[in-house]
Amino acid sequence: MNIIAPNAGKPLSLRGLSKHYATADGLVIEALKPIDLDIASGEFLVVVGPSGCGKSTLLNILAGLTPSSAGEARIGNILVQGPDIDRGMVFQDYALFPWLDVISNVEFGLERKGVPRRERRTIAMRYLEMVGLTDFAEKRPRELSGGMKQRVAIARTFATEPSIIFMDEPFGALDALTRRYLQHELLRIWQQHRKTVVFITHSVVEAIYLADRIVLMTARPGRIKSMIRIELPHPRDPISDEFRVIERQVYADLDEELAKSFRMEGRAPPPRR
Repeated sequence: MNIIAPNAGKPLSLRGLSKHYATADGLVIEALKPIDLDIASGEFLVVVGPSGCGKSTLLNILAGLTPSSAGEARIGNILVQGPDIDRGMVFQDYALFPWLDVISNVEFGLERKGVPRRERRTIAMRYLEMVGLTDFAEKRPRELSGGMKQRVAIARTFATEPSIIFMDEPFGALDALTRRYLQHELLRIWQQHRKTVVFITHSVVEAIYLADRIVLMTARPGRIKSMIRIELPHPRDPISDEFRVIERQVYADLDEELAKSFRMEGRAPPPRR
């Protein structure tokens, strides 16, 4: 089934975007140093960095869930000032409503947009077909596996036709086989729709497998250390020589930041690869 989405992906621009927090005892913690970044329409951008470097904070700012401390983010010509139905979000913990069945979860955003009941049911079933879950439309989330729940979350996000989709470690809690399957499915859906995707992960292999471009972040306070464009065609073979060359390049950039992160936590740094 070839679904061509009418709402094309939009570009993002970040200018001087930063974030700091004040603690209860008056200390200021700098989470993100000023970031300048342009993301093209329809680009699949993956952000990688040490734990605690501000990846999720950055994504939450772009999604309008957290205000920045300075600078701005724009999606197209629109300044990000809060959540918007035009921006979809897929979380690691699925964020499904347990009291609703699968199809009602997929319909939720459509209902908020005021789509009539019959039309939103048709749209929801189309997207459940896209992720292979039409037979589970009337099931509750508790009756699904973790991979199936995440497929519902992906269907729900794409169903509202957002121009940009943010994904925060969406496959991090899944087993290796399910994760690989959903990576493949996500690429297939993205290639059909060409939405702009910003994807957070700790997995270097996942980043290379999915990304048009990888943004590597420093240890906290997070800033952009380097960017690597991935020119390999899809589907990508993680054991190919070309893939492994990029993997070594990414790890070479990350190893210094991982060592910094471990030192800040008082742990011995990991061995160099």
